[in-house]
Amino acid sequence: MNLPHLMSLASHLASHGFFCLRFTCKGLNIVHRIKAYKSVLNYLRTSGEYRLAGVFLGGRSMGSRAAASVMCHIEPDDADDFVRGLICISYPLHHPKQQHKLRDEDLFRIKEPVLFVSGSADEMCEKNLLEKVAQKMQAPNKIHWIEKANHSMAVKGRSTNDVFKEINTQILFWIQEITEMDKK
Repeated sequence: MNLPHLMSLASHLASHGFFCLRFTCKGLNIVHRIKAYKSVLNYLRTSGEYRLAGVFLGGRSMGSRAAASVMCHIEPDDADDFVRGLICISYPLHHPKQQHKLRDEDLFRIKEPVLFVSGSADEMCEKNLLEKVAQKMQAPNKIHWIEKANHSMAVKGRSTNDVFKEINTQILFWIQEITEMDKK
């Protein structure tokens, strides 16, 4: 949760009028993370304290995998435009050097728009494999490649802040694009 990428993104989105909620789960258990994500989403949906609509789920690495799982299990009668899209930063499509075992099953069941922000040198998300998966998805989707970035979004010869700025700008632009389409 306190990764510089996510703090930078939340700050950038908030500075443009978007409410951001960040949370984390200790450990790497994907089932636990999915349950936690569902609990947070349910709280936001049913809380009288917040009147939210047009929520975008997102995460980085395993967090994006958990968010994708939550997205594909949203029931049609729950849709009511509460959740509008999914943002996947460094989606871990496969383990390093295990491109034959893709983690793509949830992505094929998502119906809302999806933005992938991935490094072109990500050892856990080979570029041509993500592009093939994206073509097969039923959801409208977009991939923004950070050139020469690895899974951590590090790029030799480029400052971290410069990479963050590119990521933040692309995500904000995509959210604005989706929300503008909703107004039409």
